[in-house]
Amino acid sequence: MYVGSTQMGSSTQVNDSSNATQLTSNKAKTLSVPLSLTVNSNKYFVTGYPEKVKIHLNGPSALVTTTANTQNFKVYADLSKLGVGSHTVRIQQEGLNNDLRYRFEPAKIKVDIQPRKTVSYPLQVKYSKGNVASGYQAGNATADVKSVKITGASDQINRIRSVVAQLNVPQNAKSSINSQAIVEALDSKQNTVNVVITPATANVTLPITPGNSKELPVKLEAKGITDDNESFTLTSSTKRVRVFGTKAQLKKLTSVEVEVDTSDVKKTKTKRIELDSKLNDVKGFDPDYINVKITRNN
Repeated sequence: MYVGSTQMGSSTQVNDSSNATQLTSNKAKTLSVPLSLTVNSNKYFVTGYPEKVKIHLNGPSALVTTTANTQNFKVYADLSKLGVGSHTVRIQQEGLNNDLRYRFEPAKIKVDIQPRKTVSYPLQVKYSKGNVASGYQAGNATADVKSVKITGASDQINRIRSVVAQLNVPQNAKSSINSQAIVEALDSKQNTVNVVITPATANVTLPITPGNSKELPVKLEAKGITDDNESFTLTSSTKRVRVFGTKAQLKKLTSVEVEVDTSDVKKTKTKRIELDSKLNDVKGFDPDYINVKITRNN
């Protein structure tokens, strides 16, 4: 009984020692946390600071884990006593447990403080006109927002030359577009200016419709014949196409000339032939290609 009692006591001591080790062991962890500024935001506008900074924590394992999970502390830079200009300030914290050691990365940041300015600017719509399909025309683009409010440092706002809604027009667009567009402030060199724009997006409508057009028959002509005795029969299921152009271009056109290269045809072959707007002196076609069956006659 005495020996058994000794063994049980020894076992209990080992377990207690293990628990104590777990409670007092240290742990290191790195967190990425938001950075806040203490500043008179009604008077000043601050640029140059990062949205987040890293904090390296070290301390009791359980305490580090809890702190990482809850993040119930604040990381900030105090600018309250600073005026207009560029400044280097250190990162501070509020709310960390005193048993934790910490280090910020970066430890200091450089900020630029400028007088705050708010203005209204008319909104223009910008898009790539080259993405509108040949033979189609874009109407006047309209946005549900006529003007936007811009807030920022006075020197940045003074750089602004235009405020545009950048509408994304897909390549070869043939139908009207209604889409959200990002609003940007641009300087004289079309570079984006670092300001806050409200609203940040606008709903833009761009009507796209066919231009002047008329429907004409296609006229197939074999090209690439090297022997006077060669002849080919050309057929297509597409008999007529819609042609787009100016009124003068369309007036003088009675058919669409389609040149078909027959030089590589030994017997029978079907080719996809792009309709040539330069050959016919027009802006474009719908469809812009046809399938032609080429049959060698001799």
